[in-house]
Amino acid sequence: MSEEQNKPAETEMEQTDAAQDKAAQDKAAQDKAADAGAGDRVAQLEAEVASLKDQLLRQMAEVENTRRRAQRDREDASKFAVSSFAKELVTVADNLRRALEAVPAEGRENDDVLKGLSVGVEATERQLISAFERAGIKKIDPTGELFDPNFHQVMFEIENTGKPAGTVVQVLQPGYTIHGRLLREAMVGVAKAGPHEMGGQHVDTKA
Repeated sequence: MSEEQNKPAETEMEQTDAAQDKAAQDKAAQDKAADAGAGDRVAQLEAEVASLKDQLLRQMAEVENTRRRAQRDREDASKFAVSSFAKELVTVADNLRRALEAVPAEGRENDDVLKGLSVGVEATERQLISAFERAGIKKIDPTGELFDPNFHQVMFEIENTGKPAGTVVQVLQPGYTIHGRLLREAMVGVAKAGPHEMGGQHVDTKA
């Protein structure tokens, strides 16, 4: 067969090979594009999952915070619901103490009736104090402490006490707290700064 006769066949084979190469390249490009599209879709789905997970965690945290607030409100309501009643009872404690202090020591020793009455009042006072303790009510007796406006009410100042200015030197009426919260202020008298106490603490008795 002559070279002229072989050329068309060779040309046809080259064209076929080129077409196959082109088809292979196109398929590879399509596969690559498909892979890229699939990768983008996976990334998109992962981002959506992460977003939904974050929203779920936030909702769970909000539910837990709401539950804790509700529990704290219930506990506070349980603790402080008796505050008004407790204020009435502390005046009873005041009166019991005044009754005991009104009985002279000699009278208790020489009069069996006064002695028996005093013993009974003391027992009642102890029972009341025990009930206070079980309810979280504590007595404030700040004698010797510095004035604290959060818990004390100054009624007057006393000069020449030998104590630093602002020190509580007399308690007219004890205060009370309930579960750490002020129930009633203590009414007190405090030491007044002397003329030699330069820069001494001044207490506003009208506060």
